[in-house]
Amino acid sequence: MTRVLVAEDMQVLRDTLVTVLALEDDLDVVGEVSRGDAVLTAATTLRPDVAVIDIDLPGMDGLVAAAALRDEVPECRVLILTALAVPANLRRALTAQVAGFLGKDTPAQELIAAVRRVAAGERVIDARLAVAALEVPPSPLSPREAEILARFAEGSEPADIAAELHLSYGTVRNYLASAVTKLGARNRIDAIHVARRSGWLQ
Repeated sequence: MTRVLVAEDMQVLRDTLVTVLALEDDLDVVGEVSRGDAVLTAATTLRPDVAVIDIDLPGMDGLVAAAALRDEVPECRVLILTALAVPANLRRALTAQVAGFLGKDTPAQELIAAVRRVAAGERVIDARLAVAALEVPPSPLSPREAEILARFAEGSEPADIAAELHLSYGTVRNYLASAVTKLGARNRIDAIHVARRSGWLQ
């Protein structure tokens, strides 16, 4: 019997996942949580074989929770589910050494099969995401442009970034403008979204 923990913040989807998995004779849903920061505690107590974790959870990102499980409950293998099927998230998942990575639009029978395969020691990665990740070109941003865009993404104003990096205000604005142009973005905020989707900005 494979023991499964489900981590999903949307009640309807969590109930659906639990119901679908629990209908299988060889799967036992031993627990469910709605927050990322509850995953490790639940896994430590319940000792599941597989944790099915949504990537976008309150309290703690699903991939951060997966990395914590790898360190603290290594016998629990992680299957990530995501509605944000972007290459950057797949690369983060592989870095966290998750055993599975699937989109939330995966049919129920494929999800059930994936849980079984993960429990058996296999790695299950959505083929569409794998291909997309391989097709992402290298970042067009220079290291300095990426650094300044990242600081701007974190909420720092150009004047503050200039002071922190010992640059002039005009130089920082030029770097931001250059990043927007290189990314083909509409503005600075759009540049952040473009860079994050492609994995060029964490």
